Amino acid sequence: MKIFLNILIIAILSINLSSADELQVFDFTETELASLQVRKVRGADNKTLYTVGSNDNGNYLKSVADNAASGLGKEVKINLNKTPFINITWKIEKDLSGIKENTKKGHDYAARVFVIKKTGATPLSNRAINYVFSSNNEVGSNFPSPYTKKSIDNVLASTKNNLNEWVTVKANVKEDFKRLHDLDVNELDGLAIMSDTDNSKMKSIAYFQNIYFSAN
Repeated sequence: MKIFLNILIIAILSINLSSADELQVFDFTETELASLQVRKVRGADNKTLYTVGSNDNGNYLKSVADNAASGLGKEVKINLNKTPFINITWKIEKDLSGIKENTKKGHDYAARVFVIKKTGATPLSNRAINYVFSSNNEVGSNFPSPYTKKSIDNVLASTKNNLNEWVTVKANVKEDFKRLHDLDVNELDGLAIMSDTDNSKMKSIAYFQNIYFSAN
């Protein structure tokens, strides 16, 4: 993955998300998908294919990355004092086993969700936590991106435990920014989803569902 922080903040969400105890970020509808701007990562041969579908639990986003890397996101204001927990339901159908995810040649994930805090005048100054569904590392592992120390990879799920199974995870984003970046963050500025295989040249298939913030 090339430095993705340049292109994470893609679309503006025009509603106020800071007044509820539970804040849904994505609807995963055709209308929403059409409104989002998909950006290919610099140097990648192809874009990740994103489509929407539904099951008994609601709408979901499917991603297919075949030697590809692109992301989609929203600029959102999330009050971490009121809703510090991110909740993600996701599944990896085809993973990327065998790669070294903390190296430039292996820095790919079938499923990842970035949370972004603006800390300066340019995108390069942004700080990010990259919540990942790893193909090779254990849950609880974390390490800086090999491309920028301003983005930390934090493993919330692993195909070593759950391959082709829906998994629901939760993380305290406010505490994670303090623990991983030594930053006291009261408000997030953006959120992005990405599936990428441009470094490994492999193919992944993943699903995202029900991404929201909660008070506990």
